[in-house]
Order: sequence, then C-alpha cells, then structure tokens
Amino acid sequence: MSSKFCFAFMDCEFGGLDLEIHDITEVGVIFTDDRLVEHSEQQWRVKARPERISDEAAAIFGYDEALWAEAPPIRQVLKEITAMVPKGKVCVPAGQNVRMDVAFLERAFRKCEIPYPFDYHVIDLATLFYTWTLVAGEPARALSLRQAATTAGLLGDGGVAHRALADARLTLETFRHYIGRLAPRDLTELVPQTSLEPPENAPVGSASGADVGKG
Repeated sequence: MSSKFCFAFMDCEFGGLDLEIHDITEVGVIFTDDRLVEHSEQQWRVKARPERISDEAAAIFGYDEALWAEAPPIRQVLKEITAMVPKGKVCVPAGQNVRMDVAFLERAFRKCEIPYPFDYHVIDLATLFYTWTLVAGEPARALSLRQAATTAGLLGDGGVAHRALADARLTLETFRHYIGRLAPRDLTELVPQTSLEPPENAPVGSASGADVGKG
C-alpha cells in the first residue's frame, strides 16, 4: 500500500528576515514521495519591492533589480506551486530551518487568498542532523545547512549557494546522507545501565520507582 505522504523539499530567499517588512524573492521546491524518490522540481524568482529588500540580503542572494523586475508576481508563483503538489497526498514541507520558509509562504498564501496546499507538520534537516550527532557521538558545533553539509562531505569550497533550488537540492542530498547513516545501536549504549536494571539490593518482586503510584 502506498503512503499517503509526500514531501516538498523547499528553500526560499528573502529580502530580509522580518515577515512584516521583507518580501520573498525566490522559491525552489523539489517534490518527493515518502521514500525521497523525486517527482518534480522548480525554481521561481519572485517580483519583489526593492524597498523591501535589505542591502545585506541583496548581497547574499545576488539581487539584480532589472532581472527581478521581469520575475512573475507572488500570486502567480503560489498558483504554480499549488498546481505541482501531488494530488491525493498529504504534502509535508521539508527543508533546513523550514519553519521560516513556511512562515513567509503561509503569509503570502493568506494575503493572496489562495488556500495553503501543504500540511501543518514539517520535516527539518536541523533536527535530523542533531539526532545524528547524538547517535554518532559528534559535537554539534552548529545546526546550519553549511555545518550539516560540510560534516557530510557534500559542500565544496564555494559554500552554500544561497539560491533557492540549489539550496533545496543540497538540503535533500544532506538529508539522504544522514538517513543512510542512522543505524540502530545497542540500547545499553544509549540508556544508562541503572535505568535498565533494578536496584542492586532490591527485594525480588519489589516495584521499581517507575512503577510506584501507577495503581
């Protein structure tokens, strides 16, 4: 039986980090099934108001006012995204710090009065990467895409591209990397021995502390 879930690995670029004063400038999405098999992908530049793009953000993602002036408006982009969502599936947003992408997208869908096409759950690479550090016994120096991809050996000298589809692709590949390296381990390696055994001098048949008060 096929899963009812699919995923939208996404990345957005913004004119800044404030929902109220900055615009979405670029969206990249890769749709996969529940086993991370890819179905489709697309990237959009989004027409943005120059006054809602900070100088810092413009330098990061390479903003060119003339180039972005030819981009489609956000309403058109949202309609095209919606048309790509697999029918009959619960489509879960996935990405690196994807809550921020979702927050900007939810606001845009709401303002354009277009139904939001994604599920309210999200799948975040940062959580998966941190989980891997715990299992692998590695210190988590940072939870960024740069750190996760560098640790996985997937990031070259050029660093993170800060282009929507390229970053969505890097996120998906990094996600696959850590999924492939999370293997079951002996429970005794992860749980203190004292939590698995009764106290040394406990009478046979006595209740452990975890059972007291359960009735």
